[in-house]
Amino acid sequence: MNADALQAAIPEIFAPWIAQMGLEVQTSEPGLVSLRLPIKPDFVHVGGVMCGQTAMAAADTAMVLAMMSQLGAFKPMTTVQLQTSFLRPLSGSHATVQARVLRSGKSLAFGSIDILDEQGRLAVQATTTYALL
Repeated sequence: MNADALQAAIPEIFAPWIAQMGLEVQTSEPGLVSLRLPIKPDFVHVGGVMCGQTAMAAADTAMVLAMMSQLGAFKPMTTVQLQTSFLRPLSGSHATVQARVLRSGKSLAFGSIDILDEQGRLAVQATTTYALL
C-alpha cells in the first residue's frame, strides 16, 4: 500500500481520537512506514514535553500501518505487547515515527518503532508483538 492509501485508511480503521492526532504518512515501503507526528498542545504535559501516552499511541498506530504496507491491506490484528523506552524528551513542532516489520508469521508479527525528534535524534524506541487474527 502506498502512503496515500495508508493515510486514507487512518480514519477508517482507528478510533476517532487516533485520527485526530494528525499523523501524516510520509513514506511507505513493504513493511516500513515513516509518519510525521505533530506535537500539539494537547499532547504536552505540565513538564513542557510530549507525554509518553502520545508516543505509545503513535508507535502502535505506525506499526499497524507498517503491517498493512507489507500485507497489502488491513487484516485483523491485535497488540499483544508494546514495550517502550523513552530516551530523551520530545518537544518542538513535530516528531518522526518510523515503523518496521521485523518478522511476520502466520499468527504473530514483530516490529520495531523509532520516534525521532526534530533534529533526527532517537527519542523513543519501541518493540511490538501482534497477534494476527
